[in-house]
Amino acid sequence: MSDAPAVDLALSSVTRRTTPHSDPAARPARPARPSAAAKPVRWAAEAVAAAPDALRAHLDHSPQSLWRVDRTIEDLRRDGSPYPAVADTLRGLGAYAGEVIVRETGAEWWGSGGDHWVRTPDGRLWEPLDESRRCFAGHGSLRLLCRDATRGPRR
Repeated sequence: MSDAPAVDLALSSVTRRTTPHSDPAARPARPARPSAAAKPVRWAAEAVAAAPDALRAHLDHSPQSLWRVDRTIEDLRRDGSPYPAVADTLRGLGAYAGEVIVRETGAEWWGSGGDHWVRTPDGRLWEPLDESRRCFAGHGSLRLLCRDATRGPRR
């Protein structure tokens, strides 16, 4: 039987963020994987940079900042913005929420086939990019997704 965690074996085609080790001897024996975090981190940074000044001032990667992100998405929906016109913005705001979860929990980004998830240390997978689209449709909340992800599994 392999020493690899079951989730690693089940998701062998999924890439994830790798963390550099300061001591070369402490590096894992397996070969380095491509970084699944590169695109979502870039999308989040682009969303913050493109945000209006009034919103950008509050995007500090805290869970509380997701209240404003949810309201921003709600405003886009209420204004009647067509989905194709806001798809990149929603992707960026979802990636921003994923980065909040990563920073709050020590999670890591996973990706496969163009899809990206956040895997929290307890092994659960979260889909902040999809949640931003659900939020735009009126059926989701990035703030509540973050709250659930940072709480840990229910017993």
